[in-house]
Amino acid sequence: MSNILTKNKSQIIHRDLKVVWHPCTQMKDHEKIPMIPIKKGKGVWLTDYENNKYIDAISSWWVNLFGHSNTYINNKITKQLKNLEHVLLAGFTHMPAIQLAERLINISPNKIKKCFFTDNGSSAIDAAMKMSFHYWANKGYKKKKKFIALSNSYHGETLGSLSVSNIDLYKKTYKSLMKETIIVPSPDSYLKNDKHTKKQHAELMFDYMLKAIEKNHTHACAVIIEPLVQCAGYMRMYHPIYLKLLRQACSKYNIHLIADEIAVGFGRTGSMFAYEQSKITPDIICLSKGITGGYMTLSTILTTDEIYNAFYDEYTKLNAFLHSHSYTANPIACAAANASLDLFEKNNVIEKNKILSNYIHNSLKDLSMHPHVSDVRQHGMIAAIEMVKNKLTKEPYDWKERRGMLAYQYGLKNGVLIRPLGNVIYFMPPYVIKKKEIDKVINVIKAAIDVATK
Repeated sequence: MSNILTKNKSQIIHRDLKVVWHPCTQMKDHEKIPMIPIKKGKGVWLTDYENNKYIDAISSWWVNLFGHSNTYINNKITKQLKNLEHVLLAGFTHMPAIQLAERLINISPNKIKKCFFTDNGSSAIDAAMKMSFHYWANKGYKKKKKFIALSNSYHGETLGSLSVSNIDLYKKTYKSLMKETIIVPSPDSYLKNDKHTKKQHAELMFDYMLKAIEKNHTHACAVIIEPLVQCAGYMRMYHPIYLKLLRQACSKYNIHLIADEIAVGFGRTGSMFAYEQSKITPDIICLSKGITGGYMTLSTILTTDEIYNAFYDEYTKLNAFLHSHSYTANPIACAAANASLDLFEKNNVIEKNKILSNYIHNSLKDLSMHPHVSDVRQHGMIAAIEMVKNKLTKEPYDWKERRGMLAYQYGLKNGVLIRPLGNVIYFMPPYVIKKKEIDKVINVIKAAIDVATK
């Protein structure tokens, strides 16, 4: 039986490599590092064709909230499939989209009144940028064409979202195609002076943002920011005071605040949305990833009546927001999203996550003593460990050594899927993870760090 399974696995890999070009992958790596065909998933576990099991410790790129093959979400999708698979949202509507929009608005600040549907995280950022620019144009502010973003930020891979990102690994090759963006130093707590608290560091770093806003406000449409955690930017984190100061400055200088909640929304940072921890209301909120519980691609932009009304006019004025996707608000995806929100309501998820995140915190804290770990950081259900060559100076390992890849391979051999960002190992599990499964993941991470830093 094992020979048959192995043969099937090798055949699947062979067929894949002949036709599939995988994302975020140097395909030549697969000459030495075999990919893993997955047969099924249940809860936090993935099972391959040799019946090896892996804990999905990264929620399959941060999308899965309630485990694989969740019975409740499965049933809601199955019910929707019997009624309607898709219909265009231009001139038509359907209840799953209406219900989802109502529910998202209901859990948002009072000023948020409208929901615009898009397809994925990157397209949500692109549409938000267009919406902000077009709003100012409709209002007569023709000079407002630029965007302000943080260093080390990541907002997506499409040309618009990549323009407001600031990680060379993803952006450098395409820079000549990019829209020019005003980049401001990040308030990243990892870079703070030891004499300062995280809050003090964020306040000091905000001076750079304030100066950029003061200098460029007549030409800037919006500031776009990932609240609290720069996820693709090596899981770097900062204090909520920064967002509060930013909200005040954007309001004063007539600039939109776009909150990119794509990775940090839906409970990841300890609150339903990360911006809530600063008690602010963004002008535009982008949501995706966990919105469907990890089932389907879907994204939304939440915004105010003030922005909506700038587009509400006679057709002949040509002021409408003509942004569309063929599968906008797909009913099956909306059904999955509504089911995911049901689970938040039924299972008191945010409060239960606080218990889990505290358990993860206590289990990881001894890693701060590791000779090659410079930082153990956490916001809610996102934890990250930074591996370094020199702990005292925070000198990083040469990226060419690929220490993170060594940790990744060790994890797979020991039943845990971790996918480090450079030299940063992170833990962002589905919320259904149990304490004994957390114990396994953390034990594997600790051993993986020992292997990767030898």
